[in-house]
Amino acid sequence: MQSFEPEFRTLEYVISKAQRILLVAHNRPDPDTVGANLALEELLLSRGKHVDIACTNPFPDTLKSLAERTFLHPDQLDLASYDAVIASDSVDRGFDSLTSRFSENQVIVLIDHHPDISIKGDVVIVDPDYSSTSELLFLFFTQTGAHITKSMATMLLMGILFDTGGFQHGAVSPQVMEIASELMKKGAPLSKISQIIFTNKNISALRLWGKAFEKAKFNSKNGMLVTAVTQKDVSECQASVEDIYQVTSILSTVPDAKFALVLSERDDNIVRASLRSMEHHGIDVSAIAHQFGGGGHKLASGFEVPGKIIETKDGWAIQ
Repeated sequence: MQSFEPEFRTLEYVISKAQRILLVAHNRPDPDTVGANLALEELLLSRGKHVDIACTNPFPDTLKSLAERTFLHPDQLDLASYDAVIASDSVDRGFDSLTSRFSENQVIVLIDHHPDISIKGDVVIVDPDYSSTSELLFLFFTQTGAHITKSMATMLLMGILFDTGGFQHGAVSPQVMEIASELMKKGAPLSKISQIIFTNKNISALRLWGKAFEKAKFNSKNGMLVTAVTQKDVSECQASVEDIYQVTSILSTVPDAKFALVLSERDDNIVRASLRSMEHHGIDVSAIAHQFGGGGHKLASGFEVPGKIIETKDGWAIQ
């Protein structure tokens, strides 16, 4: 793991000189990109900076009981008007589509933990050996002497907890557990965060889970447990497509399954594929995602392809 001490010092200098700073969260924001961006936003606001958070999707309703902010669509903003742009957990999932709209005199900062990132920046803090972008932000705060408030600690713990699957994924290290302990000492409510992002589901979400589990099919040849969620399923359950994000992790724990695949229809004729596995199975699901232009980590990856889900006698197809 890289220590990033020089990069952290450079980022601190960039922040000290910039007056207008744009933060970028990834499309369909999850708790890690939300937590990292909101913790960083609070620090920047405390230093008198003008801060906006750009995201192609609105702030997720599921997280509003922990925090509530306004995410602005990039088209609402004059992207070239900011002194610095910081992409946290969004480098290859949203920020990449905006790079042509920035000017040469803007400082571009990349903070991420996803592999295979090739985008160039002025300050690059990217290492897939870290559990989450929130873990990297915690190290930046502590190494530069920033004061971490209770609300910042809550956001960072939310990001870490989500991206480690409740401290169950392979990226969990002793350092991650120590950081979680420090964040709890600062007031971050572990049980409340866990309940909101993992267990606090409404009836509509549970109905959708039931459909997904009922439709699951097991392929004994390769150990894949796969299911599909269509927009019709979501509508019939009066749920949100984001309600299914835990289904893949749950299916990956089924004893006979080596890895799980969940296909879900999204807007704009897109099918999202989420892949999960457990470390002891020795399956690198990112290798599967890469074949379809996606990416991620060894145990948690995904990709998107155009089309609609069609059920066949052997399972599902995308066309």
